[in-house]
Amino acid sequence: MQDPQIGVLGAGAFGTALAIALAQAGRRVTLWARDEAAVRAMAEARENVARLPGAPFPESLTPTADMGQAAKAPVLLLAVPTQQLRGLAEAHASRLAGHSLVACCKGVELGTGLLPTEVLGRVIPGARAAVLTGPSFAVDIARGKPTALTLATESHGPELQELLATHNLRLYLTEDRIGAQLGGALKNVIAIAAGVVLGAGFGESARAALMTRGFAEIGRLAQTRGGERETLFGLSGFGDLVLTCSSEMSRNFSHGLAIGRGETPDPSRTVEGVMTAHAIAGQESPDTMPVTCMVSALLKGAVSLDEAKDLLLSRPVRHERG
Repeated sequence: MQDPQIGVLGAGAFGTALAIALAQAGRRVTLWARDEAAVRAMAEARENVARLPGAPFPESLTPTADMGQAAKAPVLLLAVPTQQLRGLAEAHASRLAGHSLVACCKGVELGTGLLPTEVLGRVIPGARAAVLTGPSFAVDIARGKPTALTLATESHGPELQELLATHNLRLYLTEDRIGAQLGGALKNVIAIAAGVVLGAGFGESARAALMTRGFAEIGRLAQTRGGERETLFGLSGFGDLVLTCSSEMSRNFSHGLAIGRGETPDPSRTVEGVMTAHAIAGQESPDTMPVTCMVSALLKGAVSLDEAKDLLLSRPVRHERG
């Protein structure tokens, strides 16, 4: 058996979908999961019944619980939740060193405020870390529906783009890893807020206003952190924001929708926007990040839904481009 060209670390829905799409395009792919029982189940069923049912594995996709086997690939896609990324990198630092590492998670690390590529840089000095982000649902990618994403990297961009792009998965390059990651992380927070707005019955006009002002604060933070505001007008910012704030397929939007309706969100689902809201609110002020800080306060139970609405509506009016 030939060595894999691509290793996907993390067999959740998104990692599985990427592995399927790349294998469908003829790449040799390994899909790594730490749970050996889950790997055996995937190998027998030739699909990930637990996380992405109805999406069969192509012949060139091999599930494995052996990190050594997965790490034979020169390019590794890290598709674990942001809050688990450091643990994965620390546990397998020696195997990951020297590879092209592509972070496929969207979030900010709680406690440090670091973005995925920054976490990788701290744990694996000299890591060649890139980011794959943008508007996408796992089921669409796995079923071969047309999808466009941003590939943010400071080196080997064209080579990575050629390897990871397929007929149905278009990748657009940027060197702005900071802007691309903040767009992907913070749109989840705004999506929670958008879900709350609709769930509470505030209406479509309120959702549109919230998305617009949320987009403005994402741009402010990106510039503060050294990113480019222009990046946010692309797939990793505006594109991802539109998708995530407008579909109940989005875990973040659905989480907010349940809160707005007075229901209890499903605790078994990973909702990246929750920890991202808390991480950003712990470092930024409500004056510069009002929506994000209010989402964090609401999720913590520090304010009620009515109090959150009144506090946002009572903020001083300002120039729209501010």
